[in-house]
Amino acid sequence: MAPNTRAPKQRLTFREKLAGKGITTDALLKKLNTLHKQLATLDQETVDTNSLNTARGELVHTSLLLHKDRGVKAFTACCLADILRLYAPEAPYTQHELRDIFQFFFRQLSTGFKGPDEPYFNEYFHLVESLSTVKSVVLVCDLPSADELLQEIFRDLFTIVKRDFTKKVEILMADILVALIEECTSLPNDALEIIMAQFAEKNALAQPGYRLAVAVCNGAADRLQRHVAQYFGDLLTSSPDDDDDADTSATSSATAHNLVKRLHRACPSILHSVIPLLEAELRVEGIGPRLIATQTLGEMYAAEKSGPELVKKYPATWATWLNRKADVAVQVRLKCMEAIPPLIANLPETRDALEDLLKGKLLDPDEKVRAATCKVFAHLDYEGALHHVSEALLRELAGRALDKKRIVRTEALNSIGKLYGLAWPEIENNDPSAVRQFAWIPDEILQMTLTSADIRVSVEQVLFEHILPLPATGGKDKDVDVNAWTDRLLSTMRYLSEKSIGILINLSGIKTNRPNGYDVYLESCIKNNGGIIDKDEEAITKRLKASTTHLASSFPEPIKAAEDLQAFAKLNENRLYKWLATCMDPQTDVKGLVKAQHEFLKRTEQLAPIIVNTMATFLRRASYSIINTSSIPLLLKHIQHTSSNKATERANAIQATRLMGEIARYTPALCKAHVGELCKVVAGTDGKGKGKAKGEDGEHALEGAVMALANLVKWDEKIGSMIDKKTNERIMSLALGIEWRRAKFAARYLAFCKTKNTLCASLVESIALAMEDVDSEFPVAHIGALTQISRFAPDAFEQKSDVIMTYLIKRVLMVPSPVDPADDDQEEEWLENEDVPDELRAKVFALKVCRNRCLAHAKSAQALEIATPVLKLLATLVEHDGTLNPEIEENPKVKSRLRLQAAVSLLHLSTVETFANAITPRFLRVACVIQDSCFNVRQIFLTKLLALLQPRKLPARFNVIPFLTVMDPESDMKVTASSYITNAKARMPPGIRLEHLETTFIRLLHLLAHHPDFGMEQDELLDMATYVHFYLEVMASSENISLLYHLAQKGKTVRDPESQGSSQNFYVVCELAQILIKAQANTHSWLLSSYPGKIRLPADILRPLPSPEATNLILKTVYLPENANAWLVERFKLPGYKQEKEKEKKERKGRIPAKRKAPAAKTNGHAKRARRKRNASDDDEDDDGAGSDVVAEDDSDVEMADARPTKQRKSDVSESGKQTRAERLSARTQAKVRMMRRSPKYC
Repeated sequence: MAPNTRAPKQRLTFREKLAGKGITTDALLKKLNTLHKQLATLDQETVDTNSLNTARGELVHTSLLLHKDRGVKAFTACCLADILRLYAPEAPYTQHELRDIFQFFFRQLSTGFKGPDEPYFNEYFHLVESLSTVKSVVLVCDLPSADELLQEIFRDLFTIVKRDFTKKVEILMADILVALIEECTSLPNDALEIIMAQFAEKNALAQPGYRLAVAVCNGAADRLQRHVAQYFGDLLTSSPDDDDDADTSATSSATAHNLVKRLHRACPSILHSVIPLLEAELRVEGIGPRLIATQTLGEMYAAEKSGPELVKKYPATWATWLNRKADVAVQVRLKCMEAIPPLIANLPETRDALEDLLKGKLLDPDEKVRAATCKVFAHLDYEGALHHVSEALLRELAGRALDKKRIVRTEALNSIGKLYGLAWPEIENNDPSAVRQFAWIPDEILQMTLTSADIRVSVEQVLFEHILPLPATGGKDKDVDVNAWTDRLLSTMRYLSEKSIGILINLSGIKTNRPNGYDVYLESCIKNNGGIIDKDEEAITKRLKASTTHLASSFPEPIKAAEDLQAFAKLNENRLYKWLATCMDPQTDVKGLVKAQHEFLKRTEQLAPIIVNTMATFLRRASYSIINTSSIPLLLKHIQHTSSNKATERANAIQATRLMGEIARYTPALCKAHVGELCKVVAGTDGKGKGKAKGEDGEHALEGAVMALANLVKWDEKIGSMIDKKTNERIMSLALGIEWRRAKFAARYLAFCKTKNTLCASLVESIALAMEDVDSEFPVAHIGALTQISRFAPDAFEQKSDVIMTYLIKRVLMVPSPVDPADDDQEEEWLENEDVPDELRAKVFALKVCRNRCLAHAKSAQALEIATPVLKLLATLVEHDGTLNPEIEENPKVKSRLRLQAAVSLLHLSTVETFANAITPRFLRVACVIQDSCFNVRQIFLTKLLALLQPRKLPARFNVIPFLTVMDPESDMKVTASSYITNAKARMPPGIRLEHLETTFIRLLHLLAHHPDFGMEQDELLDMATYVHFYLEVMASSENISLLYHLAQKGKTVRDPESQGSSQNFYVVCELAQILIKAQANTHSWLLSSYPGKIRLPADILRPLPSPEATNLILKTVYLPENANAWLVERFKLPGYKQEKEKEKKERKGRIPAKRKAPAAKTNGHAKRARRKRNASDDDEDDDGAGSDVVAEDDSDVEMADARPTKQRKSDVSESGKQTRAERLSARTQAKVRMMRRSPKYC
């Protein structure tokens, strides 16, 4: 028989009486404490429950449960808890007694369980621990009044937990509630309300009740899912009966959705049945539910931990939410966009879907949605934009900067600029990923400045805030980090195209001549004195208004900008004037600039907040905020690393060299504070003018320093007196050296230095002696030096001018440049600057010497005498495509350079009225350089032309040349010309605009009549019409359309002095213009009324007709071919285009087929007009009988401008031996193809 191994039963030894009279409180406490200790030691498995009967019965006596002493009740509660533990799973009490016991338990906890410092804390803790571990509390669920008791327990525990207990107590309470939820048949609504209320409290995350609720929800998630779904189902599906109920319902719905979001963050598993409810809301017809459901789910997907899980568990809901991108309601689409930023980084697995969504919404029909989509990117951090957004999408974002709506443009630029700012530290460190993803941004947005004034302002703001911000001051009296600021500029420029670098330099303000419009405005404000003017009031007021109008024309809203600038002048705040002058002063360093800008904007906002934006733009444009005088030493330092082994240093050195060249050329004043450093760089040369430093480093630094000193002393000759004699001697040696750039700048310096007369005379003498030495090789650098001496030291030049000019003409320019047989690409017409040989450079310099000599003597009595042979020389080069002897075949690369230089020289000479009048007979040939077969010639010529047209240095007739770019195969040419014309039209005062852009229309028509491509064939006429159409597209408006039509009409009331044939050509172009003007007015619904004024037609190109009869005859005659109108309608889709096509279709359909016959000599359906060759008879004076006795019609409103008595001129271009129209167009196109094949950047 096996031994009995069961442990003996434990019995309770406590036998004392607890209930009854005569027991003191102290005695009772002692007895209860003893009982509690004995019960606590007993084990449920081994206890003899019969020994507990007496204590069990006395513990539920009312004398104990209702005792006044807290200690008695605390020990009683502990003993009862132990009794329930020892009897578990059965309860030794009736249901009524159990109800009283549990009410007693939680009543004691509510009143006494407050904190560790409170009496009987251990007893209360023992009670809670017992209820948690033994789970005896679940007995409540079997009681008749369980729901009521459960509600009390939930309410009591959530009240108690707010007393800030330890984490362990919270866990015990959570276990109690979880046990109740899992055991109860149905959780009372009030109990669920108590749980939900914890999530709705303010600052819930910091509340103990919130933590307890979270623990309970996560612990009993499976049981709570049904109850929570029912709870939210009632809230989300309720529909209002009236307006008041609607407001209440909306508030309730918002509260419910906020509660869902909080639950999802803390305990997402209980929302298993709630997510389908939100998905259903996305599909309802009412906009309110869709709106709030879109927002709610968006925030839920953004949750760091539960968001990705939500996408995986509910793919249908995710797909439905994504489809809100196409919701018919704009508000819903906006909510969808607002939710995107955190999703990009939080849901990497959905990148493709999100990218498609963003790409589509960047093109949304509503501008608010497009703007919100652009704003999404502004909320990204660097890592998110680098790893979770493609470069293609970022480029799409940048493209929105050209959106039609300003709000979209602004958001797109701000977002893309902010991303670049975030990525800059990594770009600076040459991180390949950062460079690939973000380094292109500045180049992209800089090129947008050419689009419109509005976009330019936005680009400027982004540029100065994110791309190239001014350095922070770091507090009072703290130095700014100029090194980092300058390095950022150079590093940014490494990734810019040539075009963008040019735009950046323009935005920096260093290419603006001082005093500029901003200086004039500030001076006018000071003199205006807030409207209190002592003298010259009218002139000062007029000047202020003109300056304001001029500056405002470059703003997006010129009227508002003008009002703001006038308002600033009325403030008459001297401190503002002082700070503004400081910002505009080229001598202000970066630290002073940052401080002055800050103070200026701060004070302006205090005085007139409404004008702050305008003045901020003004300040950016007027200040040196990109390149500053503080940059000069650092640029010189960088230049010395041109041949560094490190690619970054070499690239920065190249950009520094470029910047120093631009500064020295346009704004030498920035170098004034650094004369000493420039002299030190120059001092690093030996007696032969070569740099002591080895390699190219010293060479580049030396060249930049000499250029800067040369332009500095030219800007302010007083600086020349500060430079020592030794430096002058070193620069003299450079002027006689063999490096042409240094020689040129050194000669320029000598022309303005302290001892300029002596040094320049000595330089000219030395060069002249070298010219007379036929045995030795003559350096091209000497001619480079003469280009400066001839312009800035004419007296010294004239001492040897005979020797020099003879040498340049006979031994340089007249020497032919035959084609090189070894050249692999003999058809190529262009050489890059670095490939130009000395022979060609010498010829170009010789032409510059000729030009500069004329300009130097422009105001002298011998000006025309000196210029006449030069003008003939230059005109010959232009006429014969860059050669002085057309019978000799020369290198096309040399010819293109020479004809370009000749044409540019004629432009410069035309800035002098005397020379301009002399050049007039060759104006057409000069204008046609804009259509040269070589793209580089056309591009550089246009650039030089616009540089002289913008400050109005050239006569008004030169404004017709940009309109000839419309046929250029390179679109950039047309865009550049259009940009100039548009800006000039906006900025010119009405009177000047009339003279320079509007009345020149008649000159354009006359030029087209003499154009080499003019003819009466369909293609030829349509080409001429294209030029006119381009002019009208850019220039025509409701204000000037009547004037333009008036000019086109009056063109047929005058004649061309050259020949009758030329006059007929002119009338053809005038008729073309009339048709196109009428069509333009019709298209835009402009009133084409009679022009009320009188316009003087240019007498240098037009003459009056001999009689009124001749005028009437010409007006009645139609010179255009019969079908010309139909050609124009079809080419330019003029009004009536559809009707014309239908008419032709009907005619073809109803036409009876005829027998084939030999075609008559017809062209385009009309008799071909005989084209007479331009021979001597055409050029005879008074060919059409007109002479000095010409009589104009008395009542004619055509007034001819005064004309100087000149001979009748011959046509600029003879047809004999010249290319046809097709050949000329083909040459330009073929040149473009060759250029594209050679250099992909022009593709």
